Amino acid sequence: MNTMNTLKIAALSLVALGALGGCGNMSTRDRDTAIGAGVGAVGGSILTGGSAIGTIGGAAVGGVIGNEVGKGERR
Repeated sequence: MNTMNTLKIAALSLVALGALGGCGNMSTRDRDTAIGAGVGAVGGSILTGGSAIGTIGGAAVGGVIGNEVGKGERR
């Protein structure tokens, strides 16, 4: 992976973490879904070399997994 892709992924990660800071009133399940989508997007981007389809696909899969994880937690 080249330096530019690494910088893009790092910037995307920082933006996602900053956005999650404003999610204090979200339910645990909503927060898990958002975190899963963010992690999935980064993972999909890495695995496909920055492909938009890979990033979107990773976000979708990560969001579904995060949503399922959030089902089991009650707060």
